[in-house]
Amino acid sequence: MSHYTANLRDIEFCLFDLLKRDEVMGKTIFKDVDRETASGMLEEIKRLAENDLAESFIESDRLGAQFNKETGDVKLPESFKKSYRTFMDNEWWRIDAPVEIGGTLIPASLRWAIAEMVLGSNPSIHIYASGTAFAHVAYVLGNDDQKKMAKLMVDNDWGATMQLTEPDAGSDVGAGRSKAVQQSDGTWHVTGTKRYITSGDSDLNPNIVHYVLARPEGAGPGTKGLSLFLVPKFMFDFETGELGKRNGVYVTSIEHKMGLNVSATCEMNLGEKEPAVGYLLGDVHEGIAQMFKVIEYARMMVGTKAIATLSAGYQQALAYAKVRVQGPDLTKAADKASPRVTIINHPDVRRSLMVQKSYSEGMRALILYTASIQDEILLAKAANDTDRTDDMEALNDLLLPIVKGYGSEKSWVLLGTESLQTFGGAGFTEDWPLEQYVRDAKIDTLYEGTTAIQGLDFFFRKIIKDGGRALGLLGKEIAAFAASGGELAEEKAALAKTLEDLNAMTGTLVGFAMESQENVEKIYKAGLNTTRLLMSVGEVIIAWLLLRQAEIAITKSANPGRDADFYAGKVASAKFFVRTVLPHIKAELKIVLSETGDLMEISESAF
Repeated sequence: MSHYTANLRDIEFCLFDLLKRDEVMGKTIFKDVDRETASGMLEEIKRLAENDLAESFIESDRLGAQFNKETGDVKLPESFKKSYRTFMDNEWWRIDAPVEIGGTLIPASLRWAIAEMVLGSNPSIHIYASGTAFAHVAYVLGNDDQKKMAKLMVDNDWGATMQLTEPDAGSDVGAGRSKAVQQSDGTWHVTGTKRYITSGDSDLNPNIVHYVLARPEGAGPGTKGLSLFLVPKFMFDFETGELGKRNGVYVTSIEHKMGLNVSATCEMNLGEKEPAVGYLLGDVHEGIAQMFKVIEYARMMVGTKAIATLSAGYQQALAYAKVRVQGPDLTKAADKASPRVTIINHPDVRRSLMVQKSYSEGMRALILYTASIQDEILLAKAANDTDRTDDMEALNDLLLPIVKGYGSEKSWVLLGTESLQTFGGAGFTEDWPLEQYVRDAKIDTLYEGTTAIQGLDFFFRKIIKDGGRALGLLGKEIAAFAASGGELAEEKAALAKTLEDLNAMTGTLVGFAMESQENVEKIYKAGLNTTRLLMSVGEVIIAWLLLRQAEIAITKSANPGRDADFYAGKVASAKFFVRTVLPHIKAELKIVLSETGDLMEISESAF
């Protein structure tokens, strides 16, 4: 029996009822994918995810990636390779490839809905299959030869990695020491050591193209001095794709991790045994800007992975709570002879399940709402609507750290404190997949910038640098909904009041930042609270999206058919979230208002 159950009903509700994506499907740039086609794709990936992909999830964790120190090669379990091949052979890679080299243009909202089911069933499959998304970057930003390389990556199922981190340069990417020296033939020789490189090697693909940040000889310091080089594992013929000699990029070790064990996380050495030949992407020295095209995709993927895992954990916990008999009903606890009941009848278990339900469904809506903004970017660009393109790009930039930072943090915490907890001691054993979910999900708060880094990015880049424009656009939309009345008027009023508290929190932090222009140490007061702001904004967005869903559910309840319970659940989870989560924002505001910055004055030895 599969560990994974996809929540396709809720995915389709988000796509078509909440976000009205059927209104953009089958038209203009998305003319090849109408609603019927999209639904067929979702049904098929659900079947594949619950069966072929999920089949190797547990065994591949137990066996893990195996590293041969003599050859520098990584091998994966046969069961996992079978699942991966099934995914690739069914040509799901086409949704990431440019149309010009065999891809299919679909709305980003549909693409990430599909990704949720892959990531929920066996996340490492999606991670290893990211080579096509990397090829897209090479095709869009590359020169003519690199466009050919991108086509070879797609046609021949070549893998790819992003290589930023070094032993002495983790989050501080600009401190990287890897170097690149230009050769007479226009290629570059790259030298250095990279660490924590996902998919650094495997026996899944005939070749791997490493996207390596390195500093060209003579370039300046910091991130501005970094360029992006494409360094293949094997050299190849650009016309035929025929592989040649081994290039000088090797795995020197793999990490032994608490989770995601089949995903090889490698230390890589470039240029030690022989030259590591690389190609400067696009023949321009714009490495960090180019790499951010990959990073933005990766952050969306990590957030989706985290939320997909929470949804999987909730489905497991819900199923268990409905069959696990333990203790009497609380109203009959005094009667020792009273019948035992399933644990879903116990108040605190119900509370826990509703927490899981509201967050998993609310954050799914967050992912797909963000993806719908990415749809709108493509549509606005196609229509040459510059103003709308700018607005939608700013809004997408604002939402990405929330998707990644808030989504991963909440999912990791809830998987342990609620989903696994539902099972009691059984959840701590390998008899159930929850212990693996928890182990696999922790990396999501660390991948592609920790939650603290997401908070800093959110405040200083997406609010301060943007002048609050994107946050203002989103705030106006939430405020308009909160003022719309109707059957959920009480909950909307609570949302409106919380939005005021959130605006006050944001304004206070902006004030701290302005004060730092005269007294630089005042910036500490903002820095102590940027993660708090990120999480608070996430909570308000989730409340807004849940209430929007509840309002739709109330309307549809007039003729519910077989979906009466589904709609009732939507209303219940929205009301529960507003009542139990939003009041915490008031306390968070009080904490921000009371900030003194004294924490930064405490001696290190006092900790």
